[in-house]
Amino acid sequence: MRAPAPGAPAPAREEGGRRGIFLKAGRVRAIAICVLRHGDDIFVFEGHDVSKGETFYRPLGGTIEFGEHSSQTVLREMREEINAEIVNLRYLGALENIFTHDGKPGHEIALVYAGDFTDANLYDQAVVMGQEDDGGQFKALWKPLAEIASGRSPLYPTGLLELLLK
Repeated sequence: MRAPAPGAPAPAREEGGRRGIFLKAGRVRAIAICVLRHGDDIFVFEGHDVSKGETFYRPLGGTIEFGEHSSQTVLREMREEINAEIVNLRYLGALENIFTHDGKPGHEIALVYAGDFTDANLYDQAVVMGQEDDGGQFKALWKPLAEIASGRSPLYPTGLLELLLK
């Protein structure tokens, strides 16, 4: 996250990186995510919801900063989180996601993009470790869409699987 200009109000902060993927209650969070595909697999991070006892998956991306175009958010987040460059960025659509994570409400508007890694080696890595702004780490991996479609591996935001299968 970039520092605010001198004298500017501090931006709202995400709580807890991937472990707390929402802003304060009562706020809608605008995010941009990037769908990367390799054959029938999709590149996602693995998240956990302790209150539901659920392991879930979501494409990488993050909060759109004020004044930043959502396509630039995707490029920035991929650089910051896994040190990767993305090309052939294509807008797929928008999804509204109202959810509960770790017992707390969340509400996101997700702008969804598709893209390709510039580094072809990333397509051969089963797991890529990512870095959060707060120093925490997360695991990103290739997940078969068939496994997601079977219901065994929840994919968020809600509606993303249907958008990808259009």
